[in-house]
Amino acid sequence: MALTGRFDFRKTLTGKIALRVEEEVPAFWSRSGQRPMKKRWRDATLIDLAAPEMRALIDLRFRPHFGALHVEVDRTTAPPAQNIVPLGKL
Repeated sequence: MALTGRFDFRKTLTGKIALRVEEEVPAFWSRSGQRPMKKRWRDATLIDLAAPEMRALIDLRFRPHFGALHVEVDRTTAPPAQNIVPLGKL
């Protein structure tokens, strides 16, 4: 069962934040001779944080605005689509 590197956060019924990871597991039933892999989401364990695929998650603590974009609109010179700059570059 290998991790794909994709992760997500969800909120539990008690209000806590839970980390979910995507992993590839062998499919249960296959008509061909090979066992194809299927992707599924599950709650992460402590061991999952040590996996190399989760390095992007660990790097989030050094970049708090990871993936966030800031849109700066200047209607006189260019359309707004050309004025999108990453938040860290301001």
